[in-house]
Amino acid sequence: MKVVVLCSGGMDSVTALHWARAHHTVAAALSFDYGAKHNRCEIPFAAAQAAQLGVSHLEIPLPFVDAFFSSHLLRSGGEIPEGHYADATMRQTVVPFRNAILLSIACGIAESRGAEGLVIAAHGGDHAIYPDCREDFMRAMADAMRLGTYAGVQLLRPFIALTKGEIAAEGARLGVDFRQTWSCYKGGDRHCGRCGTCVERREAFLQAGIPDPTDYVHLDPLPAAPGA
Repeated sequence: MKVVVLCSGGMDSVTALHWARAHHTVAAALSFDYGAKHNRCEIPFAAAQAAQLGVSHLEIPLPFVDAFFSSHLLRSGGEIPEGHYADATMRQTVVPFRNAILLSIACGIAESRGAEGLVIAAHGGDHAIYPDCREDFMRAMADAMRLGTYAGVQLLRPFIALTKGEIAAEGARLGVDFRQTWSCYKGGDRHCGRCGTCVERREAFLQAGIPDPTDYVHLDPLPAAPGA
């Protein structure tokens, strides 16, 4: 199948790009600059990974999101919270209806490029915090994409039932160089090691039983999950 892949430059989406390259024909990898604090850090990795695989990379600017939406993830928002990624404070990083917006644009690009499928790396660990990463939302979005395109574009979510640790293991199997990915929401020169996404990244490598190649500013003991 000819597919387009949403690739932010994070470890999940980069693994999804490698997965798609192994199983399908990739028409393009798409990155969106919507004003997130870490877009400047992660998008160059998406471009580099696409180049490594011989895949066309498209960077799509969406400045209206930062201008009009409310989220601490955005440059216009407040400080990124620290702690476990399942903490309620991580809801401050939700960009309202983000995946619906990105998938809608990506679907139009996919059909324009003659693709029959669109790949997104949403996974099981996202479900607690991000409502637009859950399978019921993805199923509804998949129906809208299929019904709203002549090509009947399919929404492929190969990691929807996986943990981030299982994605890390899959990436290692596919030969992903995780040094060439970015997670930290703070968008500094190095991964902070303390924000929810850094904690999730650190846990993922531990769960997968593979070395973590990331350069962190802080390597404090990992916080416990809520309710643990």
